[in-house]
Amino acid sequence: MTEPAPGFLWGASTAPHQIEGNNLNSDFWASEGRVPGMERSGDACDSYHRYREDMKLLADAGLNAYRFGIEWARIEPVPGMISRAELAHYRRMIETAFELGLTPVVTLHHFTSPLWFAQEGGWLGEHATERFRAYAEAVSPILEGVEWLVTMNEPNMLAIMVGMAQAMRNQQAGGEWQSPTVDNEGPRPPLPAPDVKIGERLVEAHHAVRDGLRERTGAKVGWTVANRAFVARPGAEEKKRELEYVWEDLYLEGARGDDFVGVQSYSSQWVGPDGIEPHPQHPDNTLVGTAYRPDALSIAVRHTAEVTGGMPILITENGIATRDDTRRIAYTGEALKHLGAAIADGHGIDVRGYLHWSLLDNYEWGHWEPTFGLIEVDRETFERRPKPSLAWLGETARRGLN
Repeated sequence: MTEPAPGFLWGASTAPHQIEGNNLNSDFWASEGRVPGMERSGDACDSYHRYREDMKLLADAGLNAYRFGIEWARIEPVPGMISRAELAHYRRMIETAFELGLTPVVTLHHFTSPLWFAQEGGWLGEHATERFRAYAEAVSPILEGVEWLVTMNEPNMLAIMVGMAQAMRNQQAGGEWQSPTVDNEGPRPPLPAPDVKIGERLVEAHHAVRDGLRERTGAKVGWTVANRAFVARPGAEEKKRELEYVWEDLYLEGARGDDFVGVQSYSSQWVGPDGIEPHPQHPDNTLVGTAYRPDALSIAVRHTAEVTGGMPILITENGIATRDDTRRIAYTGEALKHLGAAIADGHGIDVRGYLHWSLLDNYEWGHWEPTFGLIEVDRETFERRPKPSLAWLGETARRGLN
């Protein structure tokens, strides 16, 4: 089997709002608790203060990379006011990663924005691209030495969240909070498809910051896309292509000209002649209601390589919501076998790393129940309890994809 190139990244990922705690100036914090069924993030995992412990657990397990985010709402709590103290905080995180032998993969925007940005129209506002460019410029000086830089996490899912927020403001949405990452009990209305107009705005914002970030930091710059790993039923190939454009390919095409693209994959979905088939309830489903499909990662990687023309790929998220850590190990092991087969099949698929989601059990965008982490966190004492899967992933990294 073809092995990945030397320098392959093995690690785990997090998002600031999900782990830091008390992200008081963000749009998501402001919406928490307003909608029935939506839990608050609160102190989260208190990783704002405990990031060193988290990184050390990752490094001590034998892993060499950590993907984490910078929170725009902390950097720029009001328009034009840049917090030097917060810039210094995130620089300390980067330096801690270096010190511990971890390659930092830094994300500038992971779903959450400053509240003021949302109030002036958010990504649909007149000044959205200009605001994002100014934020990227403000952060650039602390990124010295960072090799991998993600402008925006899952713009296709962000487009859905922007659309849902717009519908809530227009009072077109009722009922309980529907997290974009969690299936409710029983039949759930399918997520709305990402609005193409919102998607085009996000592509524009990404392109607006890409070259400037490259010039100022020397980093490889890209963004990450949530891959649905669509599989067509007989006769539904044309419908699949149509859905792929709306859900993924608009954003994968937007990655052309980047230095890499991040693939984020958890499960797969069937497409029939009438569209995406709702996944039925089943004992094997994950805690977020999705099908147990470790093969989705290879489907996602192959499709991404096809659309982007063989661009370097970083697996920036892959994992499973489960309380059973033996199942997490089984799922991840299977996913990695499928990834190794995709790399080895001679189609020029260039994968540079595998970052598991997530390092910690964390706040899942309105819910605490789904547990994706390699490490359990006591939400009262903040004690970190590594699961067997953390040591297993470190050992897998030492063996490689074989």
